[in-house]
Amino acid sequence: MPTYTWDHIHLRSPDPEATAAWFERMLGAEVIRSMQLGKPRIDLKLGGANIFIAPVAAGDAVNPPPTTPYQGLDHFGLTVNGIDAIAAELKGKGAEFTTEPTTVRPGVRVCFIRGPQGVSIELLDRSHA
Repeated sequence: MPTYTWDHIHLRSPDPEATAAWFERMLGAEVIRSMQLGKPRIDLKLGGANIFIAPVAAGDAVNPPPTTPYQGLDHFGLTVNGIDAIAAELKGKGAEFTTEPTTVRPGVRVCFIRGPQGVSIELLDRSHA
């Protein structure tokens, strides 16, 4: 069987700068600016993963973001240590929680926050054994 490894997550945003700023401010993502085909490009590095942000302009025939929960890709998850302190810090920054920190099974606490364009982000703390 072939080996698969993660390459990137691709987001679409009407305001890539604001989206990048949110991920940088809330989650400490590294913002990487470059040029591609003569146009500015914004990427992020978060938890070792590449996140590409594509601009969306009026008339691009791009559908609006769905409301969670919905079929298809539902969310992406990030591992953290100390979820309660991290959640308190995120609340102080104005993050919108869709699920407060909760224990889902012995040893695992999770919470969900809403990112730009309704992207659902799960934080998982597996250190509560």
